[in-house]
Amino acid sequence: MMARPSARAGWREWAGFTVLALPTVLLGLDVTALYLVAPSLAADLRPTSAETLWIMDAYGFLIAGFLITMGTLGDRIGRRRLLMVGMAAFGAASVLAAFAPTALWLILARALLGVAGATLMPSTLSLISTMFTDPRQRATAIGAWATMFALGMAAGPVVGGALTAWAWWGAVFLVAVPVSVVVLAAAPALLPEFRTRAGRLDLWSVVLSLAAVLATVYAIKHVAAHGVDVQALAAVLVGGGSAVAFVRRQLRLEEPLLDMRLFANGAFSAALAVLLVGLVGFGGMMFLVTQHLQLVGGLSPTAAGLWMGPPALAMLIGGLGAPLVAARVPPGNVMAAALALSLVGYALLAFVGTDDRVSVVAGFAFLYLGLGVIAALGTDIVVGAAPSERSGSAAALSETVQELGIAAGVALLGSLTTAVYRTAVEDWPGLPRPVAQAYGDGLSGAASVADRLPAGALAHAQDAFTGGLNTAAIIAGLAIAGASVVCLRTLRHIRPIGEAGPEAEPIPSTRGCDDDR
Repeated sequence: MMARPSARAGWREWAGFTVLALPTVLLGLDVTALYLVAPSLAADLRPTSAETLWIMDAYGFLIAGFLITMGTLGDRIGRRRLLMVGMAAFGAASVLAAFAPTALWLILARALLGVAGATLMPSTLSLISTMFTDPRQRATAIGAWATMFALGMAAGPVVGGALTAWAWWGAVFLVAVPVSVVVLAAAPALLPEFRTRAGRLDLWSVVLSLAAVLATVYAIKHVAAHGVDVQALAAVLVGGGSAVAFVRRQLRLEEPLLDMRLFANGAFSAALAVLLVGLVGFGGMMFLVTQHLQLVGGLSPTAAGLWMGPPALAMLIGGLGAPLVAARVPPGNVMAAALALSLVGYALLAFVGTDDRVSVVAGFAFLYLGLGVIAALGTDIVVGAAPSERSGSAAALSETVQELGIAAGVALLGSLTTAVYRTAVEDWPGLPRPVAQAYGDGLSGAASVADRLPAGALAHAQDAFTGGLNTAAIIAGLAIAGASVVCLRTLRHIRPIGEAGPEAEPIPSTRGCDDDR
């Protein structure tokens, strides 16, 4: 199929992009801001290990759960309108999180942030697809968008560490307030409105999609923490049954919540799979690397955040450079090569010790480089395959797999590291029961009672944690190697961006739309 004719974007579209970049950076920042704040937060709120994981994961899991619904809702009520409503809600929920008096309060506030964030992510990406119809401009804009999100993730530890040192951990969330004000003021002037003439939202589809995602997430977390038991099996049955019922309902509806025809496009499905695997590896390793820099390397939150600067630069190079390379080389080949190169980073992390700070940061820089490439090109393939009135749904699917990948990576690789730690750590005789429990629970627990441990105990705990990180890097690296092969086998037919040929074979448009610029 020949590339679709399109007009090139002008100054207004690029000015609008700067507005969309603000919530995009903010969303990325909120994914990782707590990574380096976790020790200070733990000292203040004293969450259990389970509560700590929920504080980290609730945001990503709720975004993943609501993205499909919000993407379709934006297509129907207006993408700019949904962006503005979500931005106001995000600012309000951030204030609640900033002043949380208990761990449970913070978990609930992070969940509300996830629901609000689910309105922002598909709105920003689908508006980009509306504003930039030229394939090369669209790829450049999506690459910059992906870079903004990843730079927000990279800035999260830096901002979190600096604000914690300067004020307190809750100040991290207050960054959202001025961003919300700016976006709400500028959006009506610089962003177009776009809505389809589709029917009402099917509430049963919403319920089934939530049940499928959230039950699956619960099963992952429960198995990672407690192994396979009746609760885990029940969650798998609920999640799987809800997913089957959801798909069957979408195939029957005239106006489905999710158009299942999107998955008939092989490049669309393969790109989603690569994004999912890539983000599982990246999300889990970022969580472990930031913990290693603080709890093993002994860095302050601010210093650890600054050490994450070089990996962020690698992400910038990958996200902005990938569309330029893919204008001459098939995008699938570029993605495969980037994933193969990131295996160098996983190999470095698989062999680091407790005093290999440079190797840890260098290894993670390779991971960030690979992420920048697959996020930019994979997202462009997914969004480019959908007709304009379905770009909200396509954007939501892309973000669903990425958010779920990050959250699942934290849960799976974090729990794997904890399991290795608990197997390797030794019981120290004579410790008071609370100290022994904290020591055996994980490295953060051992660090919290370091002044009550005998000589050598904390170093032993650090060795055990590092062994868990090594194991997690090996497992993640094997998955990334598989994703690289998938790119070569399933995406190699896609021509360079802007060339005549199947960029990503678009699915025919069957619905009308209202485009109010």
